[in-house]
Amino acid sequence: MGDESTISPKDRFLTVYGRKPVLEALADDGLRVDKVILADTARGPGATEIQRAAKAAGVPVQRASAHRVKVLAGNGKQDQGVLADVVAPRMRALEAALSDRRPPSRVLLLDGITTPANVGMILRTATAAGLDGVIVPRRGVAALDPLVVKASAGVAFRAPVLRCGSAREAAEMLAEAGYGLYALSASAKTTVFDVDLPQRAAFVLGGETAGVGGEVGELVTEWLSIPMPGEVESLNVSAAAAVLAFELVRRAR
Repeated sequence: MGDESTISPKDRFLTVYGRKPVLEALADDGLRVDKVILADTARGPGATEIQRAAKAAGVPVQRASAHRVKVLAGNGKQDQGVLADVVAPRMRALEAALSDRRPPSRVLLLDGITTPANVGMILRTATAAGLDGVIVPRRGVAALDPLVVKASAGVAFRAPVLRCGSAREAAEMLAEAGYGLYALSASAKTTVFDVDLPQRAAFVLGGETAGVGGEVGELVTEWLSIPMPGEVESLNVSAAAAVLAFELVRRAR
């Protein structure tokens, strides 16, 4: 795996941008802000307020070009020339988690979920349910940005996020590590309530419109359904994640 210095910043920090979110992060005693990056074009009372708050919190402020801030924030319209890297203490690379002495036993794998609100709510639910990890690939899933943090009501900072390149890459790594891979499908005969689970299991949550992609689907051990006696075709992916997460809580009790 290499030492700590070789770990991508994206596997250590959640980046928030915009004056208000950065000030909120600096004011939160429960968070550790690694650094603030301020555009060299940022001037006036707003910039002064951020510099003052950063100094009070003992956080270094770096200056960068406005273009660099836009690139780092990944959102040119709303960064307001400032961003902060917030340490996410439970976020790490999936590879590191799987090679741990005690690898996670129950994880969720997000595949093609592009709505930040859904990703945020899934992180909040999984953290509340005490799941060991939520695999959020860097490609094909909504970026872990302020919209995700907001939807999680701030829980995203403390969520057990596991990072990797793509959902397919994650599925391959999980299969190789001996995990059963389960995915939700409305037509599956076996339900989430009666499936026999192995010691280590990963549950794939597919995108809002396409569901679980073919690349991941071909590695699935078993497809599971959520019984719905009412006449509704499917649940929102974050609602389905909640049903699944708390069924795992029930089993653990």
